[in-house]
Amino acid sequence: MKQGVKDVRANAKTGALKSSLFKGISILLPFVLLVLVEGILRVAGYGYNYDLFVPYAADDQFLVFNPHASRKYFVDADLAPTGNAEIFKKEKDPNTLRIFVLGESTTIGYPYFHNASFHRLIQYRLMNTFPNKKIEIINLSLTAVNSYTVLGFSRELPKYKPDAVLIYTGHNEYYGTLGVASTQRAGSQRWLINLTLRLREYKVMQWLTSVYSKLTQGKTRDAGTRMRLMVGQENIVFGSDLYYAGVEQFTANLENTLSLLNQENIPVFISTLVSNERGMRPFMNTAIDTVKYASFLANYKRALRELPQDSTAAYALFKRANEQYPQHARCNFYLGELAFRAGDTLASKAYFRAAVDFDALRFRAPSAMNEVIARLCRQYAHAHLVDSHTVFEQHSPHGVIGNELILEHVHPNLMGYAILSDAFYREMKAEKIFNIVYEKEMLFDELTANMPITKIDSLSGIYRVSTLKKSWPFNLILDDAPINVTTRLEKLAWRLSRREIEWQQAMDSLYYYYVAHNELEKAGKVVEGMVLEHPNEQNYWERAATIQAKIGNKAKAIGLFEKAFDLSPTFERARFLFVLYLQLDKPFEALPYINYGIKNNHSSFNLEQLKDQVEDVIRTKERLKFDSMNVTVMSHIAKAYINMDNLEGATKYAQKALAIDRSNEEARSVTLEINRKLSRL
Repeated sequence: MKQGVKDVRANAKTGALKSSLFKGISILLPFVLLVLVEGILRVAGYGYNYDLFVPYAADDQFLVFNPHASRKYFVDADLAPTGNAEIFKKEKDPNTLRIFVLGESTTIGYPYFHNASFHRLIQYRLMNTFPNKKIEIINLSLTAVNSYTVLGFSRELPKYKPDAVLIYTGHNEYYGTLGVASTQRAGSQRWLINLTLRLREYKVMQWLTSVYSKLTQGKTRDAGTRMRLMVGQENIVFGSDLYYAGVEQFTANLENTLSLLNQENIPVFISTLVSNERGMRPFMNTAIDTVKYASFLANYKRALRELPQDSTAAYALFKRANEQYPQHARCNFYLGELAFRAGDTLASKAYFRAAVDFDALRFRAPSAMNEVIARLCRQYAHAHLVDSHTVFEQHSPHGVIGNELILEHVHPNLMGYAILSDAFYREMKAEKIFNIVYEKEMLFDELTANMPITKIDSLSGIYRVSTLKKSWPFNLILDDAPINVTTRLEKLAWRLSRREIEWQQAMDSLYYYYVAHNELEKAGKVVEGMVLEHPNEQNYWERAATIQAKIGNKAKAIGLFEKAFDLSPTFERARFLFVLYLQLDKPFEALPYINYGIKNNHSSFNLEQLKDQVEDVIRTKERLKFDSMNVTVMSHIAKAYINMDNLEGATKYAQKALAIDRSNEEARSVTLEINRKLSRL
């Protein structure tokens, strides 16, 4: 009996173990299968690497923005944009200023891109202010994204030792990828979206996402611009749950971004947002109860009828309507326009901002976003507010931002981008991210006069915006004038705007066009633009230097040649440099390049003799410091320069000597010798 009980208990225990084992296997089997499939997909090379940076193909000492990094954030990966390809050293060199830039379409410089973007304006300004410093400004911005990419990308930045991070984001919080009203949404809760983004690192998740994208492509990708395809819900009422969800999403992502960068003691400069307030009618009014607000509608319609004939009557009717229903976007816009015409700046500002806030199609950030930015900057020690909105107002007629600086709804024109760059530059300067020697600083007026933005850059931006304005939603409120494309340059810009050619190809064509027409100054500007695009390629520096030397701008040529020499020292570059320095009467600066030439001489030129002559000039010039009127010393320097075939330097000292003593035989003899040599040229 006892044995039977034992057998029953043993069988029960065995059964329980088997049951537990089967349950465990059942639970583990899906995970084992997932691991197996993940391994197979990785071995097969399926999917994408979503690291923020990847090795640069031409030189693995450098890193470059991963063109596939954005795919992680899009439900439909075919809508994912690629960004700039600005390379930087894996190991940060000494004497390097490294800045990363995060944001969306304005931050990358739409519709101009390349050298019209605000980060390139900062780069050009710093390169000219600090010619001996290495400037790395890497723009990680993308179109159609929002604060999720700003947060995601910022997580990877600290290990690359940035001196600063610049952020301009907020306009895409509703319709940018993963936005609260976007077709590219991956859930309604931030924790779920963040979990999804983490899971997308795995190849299995990438495969499942691809399958889902193919199944839903017909639903989400009708004909239309990316702008249209990104919009899931159009009408977002001010103060609604969806409205606040966008503000809360922006706040949480931005706070997380600033918190993690603050922990790493990385200075962050984040800008308030700018949009076209006076020059852009609201896209969409909130639907209103026609019974409840019947009197509003009656006054509003009467005001519209009066507007072309009697602005005073229209203003009174719009005001009456606004008192009855204050959240009508276009009513506020018309009130702002009429107040502006009447010179009531304060009232017009308030009405225009209300019009933006109440615009139900949210392609412009509501003012709540700027309030969030300002508050968070006060919260974190290393977060610095760049109040671009106020700066734009200061540069706008009567302090109201309009078409003078904004192309359509949010993207600045060329002057607008320059102003945006200056706002960031001034804040970085105030926080001593770089220390300025004031007599060497490139000022704002110099920047706008010299920045290498070509006619093709400008025109292609105009053409892109013109095309945009013909599509939804701009075609609902704008009537854009047709564009004539007739000249060679206009046709190049048109093809560039339509992506029929690449920017590099357009710049090459423009360069050879200017050279063929002997317009060397314009050709020089094109090559300077190429230098900004490819700052680590010495050939562009050399080409730019050669053009500057040809047009007589020797000081600028020297700076450009020195950059080329630093990147790749050669005998020819050293020869150009010491010749130019001697022509500018800078023998001491020429000496290091003469020494390099001696060590790497492959010419028949006797550089040892030249070195002796240059050292003699350096010693003789020291005597002039104590005896500045000594004609004999001046004539000696002039003769030395004649022996070097440096007639510019010789002429300088001969003329000085004759100015002091026109009858001096030695000075007259030197001048005759210079004239004889010049006549043989």
